[in-house]
Amino acid sequence: MEVRTYIDQLQNTVHIPYPPQRIVSLVPSQTELLYHLGLDAEVVGITKFCIHPEQWFRHKTRIGGTRQLHIEQIKALQPDLVIANKEENAQEQVRALMADFPVWTSDIRSLPDALSMIREIGVITGRAEQALQLSADISREFSLLNESVARSTRPPQAAYFIWRDPWMVAGGDTFIHTMLEAAGLQNIFSGMQRYPSISLSRLAEAFAAVPPASQFVLLSSEPYPFKEKHIGEIRACLPEARVLLVDGEMFSWYGSRLLEAPGYFRQLFS
Repeated sequence: MEVRTYIDQLQNTVHIPYPPQRIVSLVPSQTELLYHLGLDAEVVGITKFCIHPEQWFRHKTRIGGTRQLHIEQIKALQPDLVIANKEENAQEQVRALMADFPVWTSDIRSLPDALSMIREIGVITGRAEQALQLSADISREFSLLNESVARSTRPPQAAYFIWRDPWMVAGGDTFIHTMLEAAGLQNIFSGMQRYPSISLSRLAEAFAAVPPASQFVLLSSEPYPFKEKHIGEIRACLPEARVLLVDGEMFSWYGSRLLEAPGYFRQLFS
């Protein structure tokens, strides 16, 4: 089989058989992308968090969690391609896999990063045409969303919570931040990095100068499963804010799910 050389998003050189026949995906959003590209027979292993599509979740071999991979189980599958992500996977485990298998790693901070990843995975897996079409479709949907957002007035201020106990929000150097901006919201914690812990009193301070009509607090469905009961905790310190339970996949999954995100944002903030 022909072996081709690629550069992943961490600038690693990766030698991959073309086209790969035994793929292990370590990232839920990229697993869904592989399904969208029609790689059913080729994907032999996924994580326990790869819940889409349901038939893969039910029938494909699960190789642990994204940060607690079962390395020996992956080795037993003898993959000719492992697809990982810088943030979602533990890098020491990724390096361990690199010793035995080709590992292509993504690094997603923005929509252009995600679109580049989609196209590159398409090339690597022999699905370049399908991936190019998907990338173009996603770009078109976000362009239409951007046009409607551009016509709006000053953007509302938003805090996006990913965790409770401790309360944690998305900072300004995250993919979630990019999606907030695309949805027409201004991340009130954009000056902080990654996923900082904040107190609810700090939340109230951040919104102190923001008009009540422009106060949004988003409680994500993942990784922490926020529910209706948590809304009251936020309203206790921000009684006039609009507190919403949101689909975390729409804000943080950077594969084919991006095709659905603009429509979801329109519906959510209309």
